[in-house]
Amino acid sequence: MREAELRRLLAANLLCAVSIVLTALVPALFLDGFSVLDTHLTWLCICSVCVSVLNVTLCLILKPNPSSKRSSLSNKISRFLKCCIYFFMSCILFHAIIVLYGAPLIESVTETFLFAVLLSTFTTLQCLCLLGPNIQAWIRVFSRNGAMSIWENSLQITTMCSILGGWFGAFPIPLDWDRPWQVWPISCSLGATFGYMAGLIIAPLWIHWNRKQLTYKSR
Repeated sequence: MREAELRRLLAANLLCAVSIVLTALVPALFLDGFSVLDTHLTWLCICSVCVSVLNVTLCLILKPNPSSKRSSLSNKISRFLKCCIYFFMSCILFHAIIVLYGAPLIESVTETFLFAVLLSTFTTLQCLCLLGPNIQAWIRVFSRNGAMSIWENSLQITTMCSILGGWFGAFPIPLDWDRPWQVWPISCSLGATFGYMAGLIIAPLWIHWNRKQLTYKSR
């Protein structure tokens, strides 16, 4: 059962990673002059939407964290509205943090907010899909040894890799957006994207290796 669950996680993560690659390739077939660098804001929108739709779809199909309680339609609607509010609040929070780290406050407000949406897609949306709008569960998962399933372990890894990737994209701190190679927000969003993809691949491998170590020590 554990091996089957790990294979499901690996398949879901690889599908998410492939979808990101496709967002950089497929739109070029339909949009003239499209590229990740030249039309970066368009790519940010496409990538955020595709990853969001895929994550929600996989959550509904795989049901990685099924609830034993049956909820009514009103409870489901209330849960959905809370998730939307939490996601929007996450975008605002990331936007504020990015501005505090040196991103332009007014000149590039659209770029900053779209980058915040991308970060929220890689982090908060996954928490909402797996844990729902339950802050206590979020605190438990991101506390030391708080993950109770391989899906929560993967959530920890992909979230941290996404944030670290965005941070490395903004290196050095404080930010200096006058550098020609550090045009806002290309370096940060690419860093977060590569970090997220790395987390998707690393998570199943790390979980598998960690389980083998625990099995070896228990013998």
